[in-house]
Amino acid sequence: MNHDAYDNAYIAGILNSVKTVAMVGASANEVRPSFFVLKYLLSKGFDVFPINPGHAGREILGRMVYAKLADVAAPIDMVDIFRASAAVPGIVDEALELDPLPKVIWMQLTVRNDEAAAKAEAAGIKVVMNRCPKIEYGRLSGEIGWTGVSSGVISSKRPIMRQGFQSFGIRQK
Repeated sequence: MNHDAYDNAYIAGILNSVKTVAMVGASANEVRPSFFVLKYLLSKGFDVFPINPGHAGREILGRMVYAKLADVAAPIDMVDIFRASAAVPGIVDEALELDPLPKVIWMQLTVRNDEAAAKAEAAGIKVVMNRCPKIEYGRLSGEIGWTGVSSGVISSKRPIMRQGFQSFGIRQK
């Protein structure tokens, strides 16, 4: 897979299929990107599990924080990584020990590790690197256009209303 450019259908397929997200590196600090991405994903109806050993046992946005992926009792569809690229191999190894395996490993903006991505893909897990699910959701749903930003997506289709605050959902095509 070419991780330098993703087809809109690939990203939309992921965002439409995942329900549970484990956010590794979630922060309780309201000015950190991981905090507002967590808040956004919750508002769109995703079931998000914050992972941060320094905050384990506490809550962020009403969600219990876990020390590691294995501590989450529910099956995890997507692991969203808010950590440095050097931390990715260990997180992918931890994800590969889960049963069932997650469907997706998603690495946030500036986070990339090609070796870990290849290992996850070899296990049948989809991988996205150097992208933000909040930005991609907003771009593909048309929400990002509300602020005057060109999303690069033009459609004459009516928005599909979904759960969440002002959510139009992700277009498939």
